Amino acid sequence: MTRRDPINRAQRALDRPARERYATRRLAFESGGATCRGVLHLPASTDEPPLVVLAPDVGAERTAGLPAVAERLAAAGYAAFTFDYRGFGGSDGTDRRIAPARQRADLAAAADRAQRVDAVGRETVLWGAGLGAANAFRLAGERTDVDAAMAVTPILDGRAFLRRNRGTKQFLRAVAAGVRDRVGGWAGAGVEVPIVGDPEANAVVTGPGAKRAYLDLVDRESDWRNATPARSLLALARFGVGDALDGVRVPALLLAGTDDAQAPASEAERAADALPNATLVRMPADHWSPYAVDFEPAIGHQLAFLRDALEH
Repeated sequence: MTRRDPINRAQRALDRPARERYATRRLAFESGGATCRGVLHLPASTDEPPLVVLAPDVGAERTAGLPAVAERLAAAGYAAFTFDYRGFGGSDGTDRRIAPARQRADLAAAADRAQRVDAVGRETVLWGAGLGAANAFRLAGERTDVDAAMAVTPILDGRAFLRRNRGTKQFLRAVAAGVRDRVGGWAGAGVEVPIVGDPEANAVVTGPGAKRAYLDLVDRESDWRNATPARSLLALARFGVGDALDGVRVPALLLAGTDDAQAPASEAERAADALPNATLVRMPADHWSPYAVDFEPAIGHQLAFLRDALEH
């Protein structure tokens, strides 16, 4: 029997569509001088389906919950492309920085590659998890070939994200680690921090329950490593969508969890007010449960939005 991807603790109980309802195709593309890789899910019974390109969350690989989303999208008649950023998962590179601008370039290159597949239709949707949502919205405002944008528990303000779940001293400690890494990197002695850690850890993602929930989505056969250069913290502190939301004229979905300690629903509400054509869905979920125990209602909202936005 072919291995079902992913295999992780959080998604063991999900209802997965029959393998006969979709096909998969591995794709590679160039971004910033490196080869990135991903998997395109194609529906078995739909000709030229709309394309959904899925951007992973902060520090995550594409296998961290996204293949289950892609399967359900494909079973519903959409082509869904999951990919790894440079330095992560199956993509080339050893630099595992969380660099929003660089990863936005990877998302743009991923969309360009998937659009060239003959079996894919002309409509394109950019979909982002957490931090990936900010890049999906920015690109949706910059490109003329995007028909909709979707955000699941979106992280839209990097500085607010870093300050959340940590006190002033812990925030300053994070910034100091980033500065040491930048200075030490010039001398070949960089500093790493965990991507996700316990509340007291000097990690990118922290807070009560965050470490367990994040790690439960990591594919058990992945070689994902819980470490990133500390300068990732500096990049996040400078990152935000700002006024870019004003340029997003296409239909946009914001799926917010009312129990999300990483990206509070209030942040998604403010973004929805700034977007000209937004659909805001608030549901009882935390940052990662839309891929786990709250998967069914979350994917239901996403499919309903796609049907309305694309009239598909």
